[in-house]
Formats: sequence, C-alpha cells, structure tokens
Amino acid sequence: MEQLKFGHKKLYIDGALVEASNNKTFEVICPADEKPTATIAWASLEDTQRALKAAESGFKTWSKLPIQERLDWIDKLRNKIIENSDLLRESIMYEMGKTWEGSEEDLTSITNSLQYYSEEILKRNDIPIEDKEGTHEHHFVSQPLGVAVAFLAYNFPLLNLGFKLGPALAAGSSIILKPSEFSPLSAYIIGELCAEINFPKGVINVICGDLNDVGIPLCESKIPRLITMIGSTETAQKLIAQSAKTSIKRYSMECGGNAPFIVCKDADLELAINIGTALKVGNSGQICVAPNRFFVHESLIEEFAAGMVEKFKATKLGFGRENKPDMGPLTNKQSVIKVQGIVDTAIKQGGKLLYGGKTLEGPGYYFEPTVITFNKNEAEILQHEIFGPVALIVPFKTKEEVIVLANNTDAGLASYVFSKDVETLDFFASSLEFGEVQLNGVKYDIYLPHGGVKNSGIGVDCSTYALDDYLAKKRVTKAL
Repeated sequence: MEQLKFGHKKLYIDGALVEASNNKTFEVICPADEKPTATIAWASLEDTQRALKAAESGFKTWSKLPIQERLDWIDKLRNKIIENSDLLRESIMYEMGKTWEGSEEDLTSITNSLQYYSEEILKRNDIPIEDKEGTHEHHFVSQPLGVAVAFLAYNFPLLNLGFKLGPALAAGSSIILKPSEFSPLSAYIIGELCAEINFPKGVINVICGDLNDVGIPLCESKIPRLITMIGSTETAQKLIAQSAKTSIKRYSMECGGNAPFIVCKDADLELAINIGTALKVGNSGQICVAPNRFFVHESLIEEFAAGMVEKFKATKLGFGRENKPDMGPLTNKQSVIKVQGIVDTAIKQGGKLLYGGKTLEGPGYYFEPTVITFNKNEAEILQHEIFGPVALIVPFKTKEEVIVLANNTDAGLASYVFSKDVETLDFFASSLEFGEVQLNGVKYDIYLPHGGVKNSGIGVDCSTYALDDYLAKKRVTKAL
C-alpha cells in the first residue's frame, strides 16, 4: 500500500494524542486527485464524552491561571504554529485543494488571532456603575464563561479554527474543536503541536466523527456553555435545536450568505470586475462572503459580463505549490454536484451561459469559473447560496429597484456596492439588510467585526466584540 503523504493523525483529548476507543479511522481525500492523503482517528461516543469531561476539568484550571501565565501559553502555541507553518499550509492544500498562496491566509489568521486576543484581553476592565443614591458601589465584571464547542466549516480550516481558539483561550475558556470531515487534517496537526509543547490538559481538544457519536452528543451535553459555529444556516438550526433540549446555552454562529454585488451606473467598472472576479476565483468561490447575485446597471451589464468572462478565461486551474494555479478544485464531490445543479437550474430558469458551466475532465473536483446572465430577476435560483465559482448576473434600472432585490433573501451576511456618488453609497449603506456593507472595495482583518443578520448568524467573529461570547458577565454590588 502506498504511504499516505501525511500518514495517520490521532485525536487530541485531555492533553494527549489518542486513537479512537473503537480504533475506527477515516480517510482524508485530496480533492485534486481524489486519492487518500491521510487517515485520522474517528471519534466514538466514548471519546466525545471523554473530551467533554476533559474540557470541563481543563476549564477549572485554565480559568484560574494568572492571566499572564495564560498569555505565555498562548504565545508558546503561536510560536509552535509559526515553526510548522509549511506543514500546516501543505496540509490545507492537500485536504481541500486550496492554492499555496491561498493557504497563507489560513496560517496568518490563526497566528494573528492568538496574538490579537492576547493583547485585547488586557484591555478589558471591570465597568463601574454609578449608584444614584450614593449608598452602594457597583461593578460589571467579566469572567471566563466555561466550555465552548466549536463546529468548523471546511472552507478555511485554520482561519475558522483561529477565529474561535483565539478569543476562547484569551478569555479563559476551554474549547472542543470539531473540524469538518472534509478538512480535518490541519486541525489534527494543531492537536499534535499542542501535545508537543505540553499545553495544559483539557483546555484544547480536537475530535471528529459521525453525527450521532460526536455532533449530537456535544450539543446535547450540559457541559458546554457556548455552542459556536461557522457553517450553513441549516446546520446552525440543527445545532440550536439539539443543544436546547438539555440546557440553556449561548450561541455564536456565522452562517451562510447570499451576498449581493451591486454595480451602479457610475461605478468604476474595471475595479468592480477585478474585485468581483477575485471573490469568485478565490478559494474556488467557497467563501461565505463571496458574491452570489451580481446586480449590474442595465447600461453596463454587457461590458461587465464580458469583463468577467475575459478574466475567467485567463484563470489557471490546477494544484500544487510549484504549479502556481489561480484556482484549485472544489473541496468535495458533493460540492461539485451542488454547483453543477445550480448552473443547470439557472439555465432552465432563463439564464444565458456565457462561459464555463461544467467540470473538467480527468481526476479531481474541478469546476470551471462560470458566468450566467439573466434578462429578468425572477429566477428562483437567485435565492440559493452557490459556494462555488459561479457568477449570476442580473440587470437593474434604479437604486430603489435593486435595494428590494438585494434585500429579498433570508440571508444577511456580506454585501458590496460600487458607485462614485457619495449619496448613492450612503443610501445603500443605510438600506442594505446585511451585517457587512463593503463600498468600492473589500477588507477583512482580525480587528474588524464579522457577522450577519437575519438567517446569517448570531454574534460576531473577529474584533474585540468576539471576546464577549466567551466571557460571563456579573454585577457585583457592595454596600458603603
């Protein structure tokens, strides 16, 4: 048997690397060639219960450590991650097909998160509250919340992990990390690094397994105080329903999006084309904030669509550190089936295929970057998140018309507007029902709040506000 590139990885529970109690394993498939690249220990129900008990015990010690001692451990883990940056980036390439250049964002996101929240937690102070009668002294105090369970999406394995791990550790909470079965390898390697530096037992745990053995028991346990997630709206609804059966828990969830990309009549067309194309090609379109619906003023739609087609034709698909492709494959076969279904349905519902629209021949889950235009905006497929390199382009006449179209979705994560007119930008900034409105550009960073409204989530990732999810609040009042 051919040796797998990354070999076999174990669960990380209670400070130790362990096999599953039933010795079950799971193959991690490289989406570029559809071949196994690693095996991982596949957790049983017994392993899940052990992880929960370990996290409960780990919280008791971690939350009581002097804050500087906690920060020293976080810094030690961060340095270990940096030492192993090439290994981690390669693992992401092979588990989900990401380009080498694209993997850097994952690596820097987790290291930046660990550093940022170590600095940010030191800025948190008890908040004094004025006593109107002068008879008492009051403070609003923050304390570590407890055990957090984090369910992670496959599209940014270490970025998603870092967005949860950073604030949890800094706040003094312990955490159980449950990566996606489509990209668990890099998370398991984080477990290995924790074991190498003897990170305090039970504070970080990494497990993956079947829904009935891992996902549901994690939710239904009374031990977690917080259920946090990055993934689809449907998954979030299931997690909330499962976890609410046994106890009241907090939720912090970044769910699916259906981002509008609005190009007004006076927009910088080249800028809009470049950014729109980059957001669809980046990570093969597997980004929750990637635009789905391109609303382009009717006077520009032909030129905009032609510009996207030209960019897509020049996009190099492939895999490997040396090949330097612009875009890799989709992460799994299910994604290929879903994206192909969306393209086929769009064409049946009146869309005109200008470029792409199919998978590549040969091994791997490659899907061509695709441009489809519509004459009207009634197509039902416009209500579906794509999560792939497909641009659906719709014309509009007035800003009053397009704001109704843009807001006509249950999702509300990211949105984009391009215009040179200040009043137009102000109109969209105040009228768009989304957690983020990006005007004439795009920027994301660890210090900027990231979250949605409507069915796109609860709470925020990134920024100082994310710390609030991992901190319990209490009022302390003392009579004078």
